[in-house]
Amino acid sequence: MNQLIKVIIPAYNEQDSIAKVISDIPNIVDEVIVVNNNSTDNTAQNALNAGATVLTETKAGYGYACLKGMSYVAKCSKKPDIIVFLDGDYSDYPEQLTEIVAPIITNNIDFVIGARNKKLREKGSMTPQQIFGNWLATFLMQLFFGAKFTDLGPFRAIKYDKLIALNMEDKTYGWTVEMQLKVLKQKLNYIEIPVKYRNRIGVSKVSGTIKGSIFAGIKILSWIFKYSFK
Repeated sequence: MNQLIKVIIPAYNEQDSIAKVISDIPNIVDEVIVVNNNSTDNTAQNALNAGATVLTETKAGYGYACLKGMSYVAKCSKKPDIIVFLDGDYSDYPEQLTEIVAPIITNNIDFVIGARNKKLREKGSMTPQQIFGNWLATFLMQLFFGAKFTDLGPFRAIKYDKLIALNMEDKTYGWTVEMQLKVLKQKLNYIEIPVKYRNRIGVSKVSGTIKGSIFAGIKILSWIFKYSFK
């Protein structure tokens, strides 16, 4: 059975990369949805020119953008089988989407993370604070929940009905870890697929700033401790 796949890409000032991301997405995808999150450049127009559906979310925040994309999908007459989340900075390799969705299609896995494997990462593509933050978050998830996650990678796929059941709420930096924690709490089956990772185009709005790194770290840890003591 053919699976209907939609991709949601949150994007803030990614005019130089967004078209590259869209063009490298395999044609097994039914629709690419770019959520323009308060960009002050040509991100929206470049995404539109590249063939994406472009939505606007004026509230700044990664989670806000993802929720906007989900709200749009919920109103589509035909619901997808799989939702893929992907960043708009061209650090991931969109062509690996076929590898990310394969376990869902062939093995009935609920949730797949593209794990940014150290051996496959381009030098400098992850900052020291990103590497430490990922290690700490996944270590705590292992400690509290027996999780087998090694990364909070943004490149991920999930069955649409399972995504809806997670009742996602985080509006900013905690989106990825919230999803993984809820996957654990709801006992969904999951797997990681090692993916390549390169230096992004442009400057990161989170790991590229001290403020962004601190707020992201606080948000991630607060989600973990919130669920650890529920």
